[in-house]
Amino acid sequence: MEATLGQPLDIGDVPGGHRRIVPLTSGTFAGPEINGKLLSGASADWQIGLPDGTTLGDIRYTLQTDRGDLLYVQSRGVRHGSAEVLARLARGEDVDASQYTFRTSTQIETAAPDLEWLNKGVFISVGGRQAGAVIYETYLVG
Repeated sequence: MEATLGQPLDIGDVPGGHRRIVPLTSGTFAGPEINGKLLSGASADWQIGLPDGTTLGDIRYTLQTDRGDLLYVQSRGVRHGSAEVLARLARGEDVDASQYTFRTSTQIETAAPDLEWLNKGVFISVGGRQAGAVIYETYLVG
């Protein structure tokens, strides 16, 4: 999945760290069995930034398959790396994803009968941040 990022809402320092909400404004996904688009207005990354530059993500987004089926996706993850690399990411620079770690555990829910296997799947995602976008490669573990 590739998603375009909207303007972050900077909540500020809260008890758990520095809170930001980053809207996911558009995007597409493609896989061996299903393809579709990300729905704007129902997708965002609720982030907590830690003092060492690590970002904890609670990413929730809604996808619509090419057939019209809706998928609710929730990922929880972490992005960390060297101080220099994290500073480059914070400035919005393109940084090769091999220079930092961005991983999530992902759950998918749907009411579509022929996609019911998604409800039972265990998924791991590998993320990459680009200027204005994020890319996730999601894998079914099994």
